[in-house]
Amino acid sequence: MKTIQKTAIALAASGLFATAAFAQTAPATAPEAPEVSPITANVTVTNDYRYRGITQSNYQPAIQGGFDYAHESGLYIGNWNSSINWVANTTNNGVKAPIEMDFYGGFKKELIGEGFASDFGVLQYYYNQTGTNYNGGMLNPNTTELYAAQNFTFGPVTGFVKVNYALTNIFGIPASTGSYYPDLTANYDTGIWGISLNGHIGYQYIAGQPGTGGGLTQSQKNISYTDFKVGATKDFGGGLSLSAAYVSTNANPNWWNTWSSSTAGTATSSAGRPGAVVSLTKVF
Repeated sequence: MKTIQKTAIALAASGLFATAAFAQTAPATAPEAPEVSPITANVTVTNDYRYRGITQSNYQPAIQGGFDYAHESGLYIGNWNSSINWVANTTNNGVKAPIEMDFYGGFKKELIGEGFASDFGVLQYYYNQTGTNYNGGMLNPNTTELYAAQNFTFGPVTGFVKVNYALTNIFGIPASTGSYYPDLTANYDTGIWGISLNGHIGYQYIAGQPGTGGGLTQSQKNISYTDFKVGATKDFGGGLSLSAAYVSTNANPNWWNTWSSSTAGTATSSAGRPGAVVSLTKVF
C-alpha cells in the first residue's frame, strides 16, 4: 500500500510540473495515476508460524497466503490461510487439521483524520479437521471473534491498537467464550534502505479460568499470557518484503505446549518459548 501511494503521489507531482511548463505553449493533459485494484493477494513463507506468540507449526516452516477485497466505501472481505501442525497429534485420537483458514469482513475508514483509520469487523478461524474425538479437554478449535482497531500515523511512526473478543470458545479451550486479546503494534520507518523497525505487545486473556472443568488440572489453570515481538522489515519494492523478529511469551507450558507426533500424551516443549521468526512476503 505504501508503494502504491508513493507512486500515485509521484505521478500527480509530475503532472503538475508538466502543466506548468507547457501552459504557455500548448494545452497539456496531466497523466492519470494508475487505478488501484480493490483486490490484493499475498503469499508468505516463514520458518515458524507464530500467532499471538504461540507456534502454530510446531516450530517448523509454514506457507501462507490470502486475498482481500476493499470497496471504496470502506467495506472489505478477505481470506487468509496457513499450514499448521498443532491440531495433529496422537493425543487427539487421530484428529488432524493441516490448514488454518481465516475468513473476515468489516469496515475500515479514516473517520478521525488522514492516517487514522478505524477498523471494525468479524473474524472466523476455521480448521479443516478430520475426526472429532478430542482428548485432554480440548474441544473443536473453530473460533469466532469480533475486533475493533484504531490505526495511527505520526510522521515515520505508524501502527494500531486493537482488541479481539471471542464469541465462542477460543481455539478449543473449554468454557473460554468471552476471551479477549488487546494488543499494540508500532512501526518506525527509518528512511534508510527501506528498513522499518517493528514492535508488538499483546495480552491473551482466557475467560473461564482458573477452573478445573473440561479436563483442566490445577497446574493448567493460569493459562492467560503476554506476548511481545521486536524486529525489522526490509521493503524491496514491488510488494516484496523480508522481516525478521524475536518473539517471546510468558505462556504457561503446562497448557501451551507442543506434542510429539509419535508418542501419545507426551508434551515436548513450550509452544511460546523465545525464538526468531523470519518471513518473506509478496503482495500482488
